[in-house]
Amino acid sequence: MPITDYLERNCKLYGDEIALVELNPGKKEARRVSWKEYSLIQQTSTVSYRREITWRVFDEKANRVANFLLSRGVGKGKKVAVLMMNCLEWLPIYFGILKTGAMAVPFNFRYSADEILYCADLAEVDVMFFGPEFIGRIETIEEQLHQNRLLIYVGEHCPTFAENYFELVADCSSQAPLIRIDDEDDAAIYFSSGTTGFPKAILHNHESLMHAAKVEQIHHSTGRDDVFLCIPPLYHTGAKMHWFGSLVAGSRAVLLKGTEPEMILGAVSEEKCTIVWLLVPWAQDILDAIDSGAVKLENYELSQWRLMHIGAQPVPPALIKRWKERFPNHQYDTNYGLSESIGPGCVHLGVENIHKVGAIGVPGYGWKCRIVDEKGKPVKQGDVGELCVKGPGVMTCYYRNPEATAEVLKDGWLFTGDMAMQDEDGFIFLVDRKKDVIVSGGENIYPVQIENFLRTNPKIKDAAVIGLPDDRLGEISGAIIELKEGMSSTEEEIDEFCQALPRYKRPKKVIFAEVPRNATGKIEKPKLRRMYGREYLVAYENQVEGHH
Repeated sequence: MPITDYLERNCKLYGDEIALVELNPGKKEARRVSWKEYSLIQQTSTVSYRREITWRVFDEKANRVANFLLSRGVGKGKKVAVLMMNCLEWLPIYFGILKTGAMAVPFNFRYSADEILYCADLAEVDVMFFGPEFIGRIETIEEQLHQNRLLIYVGEHCPTFAENYFELVADCSSQAPLIRIDDEDDAAIYFSSGTTGFPKAILHNHESLMHAAKVEQIHHSTGRDDVFLCIPPLYHTGAKMHWFGSLVAGSRAVLLKGTEPEMILGAVSEEKCTIVWLLVPWAQDILDAIDSGAVKLENYELSQWRLMHIGAQPVPPALIKRWKERFPNHQYDTNYGLSESIGPGCVHLGVENIHKVGAIGVPGYGWKCRIVDEKGKPVKQGDVGELCVKGPGVMTCYYRNPEATAEVLKDGWLFTGDMAMQDEDGFIFLVDRKKDVIVSGGENIYPVQIENFLRTNPKIKDAAVIGLPDDRLGEISGAIIELKEGMSSTEEEIDEFCQALPRYKRPKKVIFAEVPRNATGKIEKPKLRRMYGREYLVAYENQVEGHH
């Protein structure tokens, strides 16, 4: 059964009910007023900040996209890219692609022009839908992209090198095309985060997408009365697969184009959201805004908000402790997953396991997990090894990259590259990325453990620990520390704070700087390694010598 069947079912059963809402708070200047004041401003302006569509309109729009693509010869075996910011058009286009039997290929909105061209060539894209934010980037590579590709612009003021989406689909049939789709048929190509270079193309079939939907709905008991607030970009498996729970339940979702605390709490309040998926930085920002008095909870209606969950990166236990102090009635869950395992849920904590905060959890619905050594043999309980997962959501392959596929797919098991351990109760704790482990003088140092400790310091907003080159030890640990606004600290203070750690875990260098994260909240450690490699250390040592 393809996931498009859920959309058609919702059209029949709940056709007149709202499926999607788009909230666009707009320019930064307007954010200085309260949410309610801003709502009034927008209601009297010529540009509406809020749009919505019903399940019937959603399905009809998807059918028009599908019938247009089919009229251009786009069907099974073809690939259709989506390069757009979150908006009401995004999901109908995605589902329209799936209804043709073609593969949907979402693109990261942060891609440079070179990366767009690289991914289009790697995935052998036949058609590309793109939004107004990308005109400049597309224009610089338009000649190369146009070779045997159709470029479709979704927005106002269509550039001359593309065709207009709204004109193309306006007269197409709104009836579902009669295309048979089987579970094993190719469905989508997603891209790895690209933090280690150009991304790899990850191929999934329709069974993967369907399993992701079941996992999300079951894990979070998403029901007809729930309202899901979606903030992360829809190109990423995490955001879309969490929304799939709403699709299965036939319930409403809100796409918020903004991440500031006032916007998130305002959207929850005004739209009566019950489930919110946050990234670590957004949760931190909300708590900091409450602590500073910039946000006053009594100004919002939040009583209906039942579940806050976080994924996409390790979650500091100290953050959840702070959250529960401010929101004691919230259920909490964390989800672990990779694009190679169709996003979140192959491991999840479970709302009933708040006592195990710090763990990523237990195998999710329909998933198996094991932790192995370098030879692929299971390690003893409590020992650190590489986490492997197996289930219906594992990718088919890295598209056009059999060597990379063979490295991570073995007998149906996906080797995640994440180091983990399992406690006596069967809960899995993420220790670190295999490639991020620091080997200092023969000792393995796991940065996540140190980062979690550093974030318990009330002055520290964020922290990243990386390996820095050292002639004697090979590597030493360096901590990049981002302080909270208005706070100050010194290396000596941080050194004193870290005396609570075992000696080998204490950072040997402390650098006060911003901690960069990508669109899905993951720390960009390769970028930090480039920034603070050997040249930086030489300059740093010379500066220290100069002071002495």
